[in-house]
Amino acid sequence: MRRIIFHIDVNSAFLSWTAVKMVREGKEDIRLIPSVVSGDPSDRRSIITAASLPAKKLGIKTAEPVSMALRKCPSLLIVRGDWEWYKECSEGFIGICRSYSPVLQQFSIDECFIDMSFRCSGKDPVEVAASLKDEIKTKLGFTVNVGVGPNKLLAKMASDFEKPDKVHTLWYEEVEEKMWPLGVRDLLWVGRKTEERLLAYGIETIGDIARLDTGQLTRLVGQKFAQQLHENANGRDDSPVETEIAEAKSYSAERTFSKDLTDPKDIDRALFNVACIVAHRIRRDDFRASTVSMFIKHKDFTVIQKQCQTSRPTNVTAVILNEARRMLGEIWDGKTPLRQVGLGVTKLTHESAIQMSLFEDPAMEYYREWDRQYDEKHTGPDRYRSNAKKIQGEDGKTTVGDISVCPGQNPDGQ
Repeated sequence: MRRIIFHIDVNSAFLSWTAVKMVREGKEDIRLIPSVVSGDPSDRRSIITAASLPAKKLGIKTAEPVSMALRKCPSLLIVRGDWEWYKECSEGFIGICRSYSPVLQQFSIDECFIDMSFRCSGKDPVEVAASLKDEIKTKLGFTVNVGVGPNKLLAKMASDFEKPDKVHTLWYEEVEEKMWPLGVRDLLWVGRKTEERLLAYGIETIGDIARLDTGQLTRLVGQKFAQQLHENANGRDDSPVETEIAEAKSYSAERTFSKDLTDPKDIDRALFNVACIVAHRIRRDDFRASTVSMFIKHKDFTVIQKQCQTSRPTNVTAVILNEARRMLGEIWDGKTPLRQVGLGVTKLTHESAIQMSLFEDPAMEYYREWDRQYDEKHTGPDRYRSNAKKIQGEDGKTTVGDISVCPGQNPDGQ
C-alpha cells in the first residue's frame, strides 16, 4: 500500500482567526484589507505576528516592528491577538482533521500531519484533501492549505506552495520538477546562516544540494547536517506520524568545575552554558516550560536550590537564563567558592501560541533568531522527529560549543 501523508496548515492563522471572530461580530473582514495582528496595537515598537495578503503585497512582514509597517502603509489596520480564541480555533481545526484520520500528529497550534494511507485506499488523495480543506472552510470560516505526499517532509513542502486555500501534491516522481528548482532556503530546516554558506559556494537550489557529493556537503555544514540535507533534498524521509509522544517531565543540565570557582564572570558563563543546553532541548522536543529551577553546590558539597514560575511558558534561552541569574543572586553571596551549578525546567507544555504576547518586546525576535542559529549549529534539522525524554546531570562542557555571548548578555559575558 502506498504511503499517503497530509500536512494541513492554516493560512495566516492568527490573522485568519481574528478575522473570523470580527466577521461574526458584524465587523469588516480584515483579510481583505491591509491589516496585521500585533501584541499591543498602541505600541509602535510592538512586533507583527501575522499579516493579511494585501498587507504582504505592500511589503509588510511578520516579526517586523509596527512602526516600520506603518511607514509602508499609514492606513494599516492593527488588531490585538486573542490567545483564548486562537486556542478554540485550533481545537476545532484539529478536531476536523482527526475525523479524517486518527493517526494525527499536531506540529504546532496551526498545523498537523495525518497519515491517510488506509483512509485513501481506493480513493483519489487530492479529492479527499480538497474535501477536508472545504469542510474546515465551511464549518470554521477560515482556509487551510493541504500538502499531499508519500512522507512528512514532502507533504509539508507541498503545503507551502501557492497559498491560500489550495491542495498541492509532491510525490517522489514530482520532486525533480516541483522541488529541485526552489531556492535552498525553501528546503525544510535550512536557515539563514546555512543558506549564506551554501550560496557562497554556488549552491543555489534544492536540486544543487540533491546532486552534490555528500563529502563536499559535509565540508560545508558538518556530517550530520549534510546527510540530513542530502536526504531531504532528494525527498527521502522515513519519520512516522506520531500519535503519542513519550512526554518528558523535566529537563536539566549541570556543570561541575575542575576547580572551585569564585569569579562571578566564570559562574555566569557556566550558567549560560547549562541554560543553552536546557533551552535547546526543550525547543528540539517542541516544549515550553513554566518553572525554572537552579542549584549551586559548595566545596563542602552542601547544596542550595531555588525555583520560580515564569510569567508564561517559554523556550527562549534569554528568558530562562535571566530567571536563573536572578535566582543565583538570591542564593549565592558572590564570593563563596562553588563546585557545581545546575539548571532545570518543569511544567512543560506543547502550546506554542501562548507566547504571542512576548512579541511586545522588540528584543524578543532577536532572542528567537539567536536561538534558531544556535539550534541550527548544534543539532541540524531534526526538530519534527519527536525525541522527548528526561534529561538529568549532563555536563555542559561537552555540549555547548564555542558560543561566547548569549542573548541578554553584555559583550564581556556578564
